[in-house]
Amino acid sequence: MAEEKKKKIVSADTGEIVAAGSKKKPPQAAAPVGNATGLRIGAIVLWLLAVGFEVLALLVALGKWSLSFMPSMTQLIVLLILDLACVIIGSQLWKKANHIRPASEKNPLTFWLWNNMGLIACVIAFLPFIIILLTSKEADKKTKAIATVVAVIALLIGGLASYDFNPVSEEQQQAAINAIADDVYWSPFGHVYHTHDDCQALNHSDQLTYGTVEQAIAANRTRLCAFCAKRDDITGVVTDGADADDLELEEE
Repeated sequence: MAEEKKKKIVSADTGEIVAAGSKKKPPQAAAPVGNATGLRIGAIVLWLLAVGFEVLALLVALGKWSLSFMPSMTQLIVLLILDLACVIIGSQLWKKANHIRPASEKNPLTFWLWNNMGLIACVIAFLPFIIILLTSKEADKKTKAIATVVAVIALLIGGLASYDFNPVSEEQQQAAINAIADDVYWSPFGHVYHTHDDCQALNHSDQLTYGTVEQAIAANRTRLCAFCAKRDDITGVVTDGADADDLELEEE
């Protein structure tokens, strides 16, 4: 029989290895998972900067403003890239804040809007630029063509990066906290958290992080492993949605 692979167990609080090949570990302290308000403020500031870069790009495209030491087309591309960077970073901060302090799903429309403020910000940061540039008679055809293509590509990239494909609600988070009293585990590249470090879905993971359910959700592991839910007979908690008998193994 092959020897079972020993896993490194890492604390979510300190990042230190607290166990290796053993299920015994110190109890995890109930540490705060982050400052949601600070993350939201940071996201809003970055989105405002993105709109500022959009306005500057539009002024350059229309010949209203320019830097003398740089060609206009280069300025346009640089400004649109800076616009995109601010949108994406701001959206990641906002999604992180939503996993720390989720919104309630009692109102589906409000829940969707709150979880996709990054997508909305992305549209605001690029769509007006595209519309105004295409309808303007002041910009030359070459500038219109190149700048529009760059802006559309940036809009698509920013939209995909900003959309929350895995949102969590306040009700889902609380249900998980109520159902799972002990610490949970997650792998570096997995998408779910586990109640057992020897879960069969973790057979290919050499290192695990352990912490509270809140810490797992804040780390973007918003759903419970279906294997672990079935093993512990846990109900009322959102799992990865697949039949545990058909789940593929997580790989580090």
